[in-house]
Amino acid sequence: MELENPDLALPVAAETPLKEMVVNYIGEKASPEDGNITVQMAVDVFAVEFPEFLMAVAEENFLRGYAQALADVDQAK
Repeated sequence: MELENPDLALPVAAETPLKEMVVNYIGEKASPEDGNITVQMAVDVFAVEFPEFLMAVAEENFLRGYAQALADVDQAK
């Protein structure tokens, strides 16, 4: 099982007005040498500046995964 998510290293393109605003903000905070904003940088900035958002997403993801695991166990019986 892979413990690192390769998607975190992907650059983020400012394709919508919201993404443009977020990418610009993260660029000011992170100041990457190559100018590319990655998903990991976005996670890091949101973790510091908007942890409630990330916690809500993480909790929802956990609960959905847990429910799916229980459904898989029931189906395997």
